[in-house]
Amino acid sequence: MRAVGYDKAGPISAENALVDFEIPTPEASGHDLLVEIEAVSVNPVDTKVRTNMAPANGERRVPGFDAAGVVTAVGEAVTLFKPGDEVYYAGSIARPGTNSEFHLVDERIVGAKPKSLSFAEAAALPLTAITAYEALFHRLKVDDKVPGATQAILITGGAGGVGSIAIQLAKQLTDLIVVTTASRPESAEWVKSLGADHVLDHTASLAPQYAALGIGAPAFVFSVTASDRHAEDLAEIIAPQGRFAIIDDPKTGFDVMKFKRKAISIHWEMMFARPVFQTADMIEQHKLLSHVAQLVDSGKIRTTLAETFGAINAENLTRAHAAIESGKTRGKIVLEGF
Repeated sequence: MRAVGYDKAGPISAENALVDFEIPTPEASGHDLLVEIEAVSVNPVDTKVRTNMAPANGERRVPGFDAAGVVTAVGEAVTLFKPGDEVYYAGSIARPGTNSEFHLVDERIVGAKPKSLSFAEAAALPLTAITAYEALFHRLKVDDKVPGATQAILITGGAGGVGSIAIQLAKQLTDLIVVTTASRPESAEWVKSLGADHVLDHTASLAPQYAALGIGAPAFVFSVTASDRHAEDLAEIIAPQGRFAIIDDPKTGFDVMKFKRKAISIHWEMMFARPVFQTADMIEQHKLLSHVAQLVDSGKIRTTLAETFGAINAENLTRAHAAIESGKTRGKIVLEGF
């Protein structure tokens, strides 16, 4: 089968940073589904894997996580899906990626594709939807109110993939006032179209801008990007005893001591934790993807697909990785078909 991968970890500017090649088609067993890939999307984690994770034993590594496709075979322990089912999912960082014609994935982290979406539209959703859903409801537990705090959430980087779905989930499933950040006019318009109540400029200090809203200290903060740069402002903004979720990899460290005096709880969200460690509750990802699909099909949430870069091949994936690394994308970049 055709696949795209790399021989050596490194920058996207390197010659042959990603290459097209052929590998054997895997076989499904246990809880695995064999999925014929119809579309994939590209996330920041894809670029981090390509940059930092060398292939094992001189082999090529296939990156990619988000995918939508059709089940072609199932393992003997599979109960949730059958051949012919259309699915979407984000895979596991501990296994080969989705940038291949066929892909093995555990059924417990897979959802039925939203019926109202194309494969390309569906492929834009899984990783960011899982991340946002887990952060809001499994880590921050936003349905459990913080005494004395305003029922509000500040989501940094609202125009990105995770922010784009987090805004929608918060507006559709909670009574939270949603405050987010953006830096460009088009990004601000994007997050407003998704339902954001207020938009702050993250190129300037956030604390004075939030205070000027006059809505009171938020119970929750979801720090999606530049957590190290915004830490002091976010510690000032959040309500005492509030809950703070973080997903990025701060380049200069993240000083949790800034949050101690307010007794803030810090929650790391890592959507790969459940599949990598085969946790007892890993089926929660199947459940939440099913919920997201219902929300999409009922018209409450829309895909965050922003751009389609063509077929799934090394040339187009190289362009997509470079675009993600520019930090200037909004929504999701999708590639479709081989």
